[in-house]
Amino acid sequence: MASRSFPPPACGGREKSPFALRLGFRQIDGFREDWGQRIEAARADGYHDVEELMRRAALPGRAMRLLADADAFRSLGLDRREALWAVRRLPDDEALPLFAAAQARELGEEPAMPLPIMPLPQQIVADYQTVRLSLKGHPMGMLRPLFRRDRVLSCAELDGRPDGSWAATAGVVLVRQRPGNGKAIFITLEDETGIANILLWARLFERFRREVMSGRLLQIEGRVQKSPEGVVHLMAQRVVDRTSDLSSLSETHRAEITITRADEFKHPQHPRHRHPRNVRILPKSRDFH
Repeated sequence: MASRSFPPPACGGREKSPFALRLGFRQIDGFREDWGQRIEAARADGYHDVEELMRRAALPGRAMRLLADADAFRSLGLDRREALWAVRRLPDDEALPLFAAAQARELGEEPAMPLPIMPLPQQIVADYQTVRLSLKGHPMGMLRPLFRRDRVLSCAELDGRPDGSWAATAGVVLVRQRPGNGKAIFITLEDETGIANILLWARLFERFRREVMSGRLLQIEGRVQKSPEGVVHLMAQRVVDRTSDLSSLSETHRAEITITRADEFKHPQHPRHRHPRNVRILPKSRDFH
């Protein structure tokens, strides 16, 4: 899908700024390219509310729900929860002929209903579930107090440790690689401060295979190794799967609408009875096979 811009997911509040980072529609799971093209073609001087957007861009109800769930309506003065409430009132199909001919509103006015503000951790989780990243923060930033108690260093702090020292760090798994003759596995972790390069020898890989291959959030313990050029690797001696800690960010989060891909229900690590929005908190890493 070609990248299209739309009102950006703001970092909070309704303040208007001359600067903004806009994400392409292609980031939204399930959002069709032609829907984005319709929004761009009908934009003119902008949209004033969700019903006007739906009518002028001729969008189906599903497109509107996807946009709301991706927090795309902040420039209209609506955060994710308010937008989800607003699009629920919209019709699923095209406007009725009488309203379309008169270019009239199909929905009656409704008194404003104050909704509880979604906490930042839940906002970040919802961002990852819908657009695979967040401009509001990083999951590890929300979990940092928990890891501090366990004396786990951030990726930036790991870089400052002396060569040969023992250290522990943790992060979201970005990449798992097993190049060449396969004597070592390289893992790249990410947290709110940067990335950490992990090296795990093949003889230890079999011991920690399950953690390495299935964990989305890993804690690694081992020796720091610094090259003459200053490149830092953590030589893993122990791998702990801490993916379950991610649930603390979303355990109270119940999505107002259900958006998921059919194949997510087939993931072997997640029972079918779980809420679909809990199936994926983080996007998949790039792995060897």
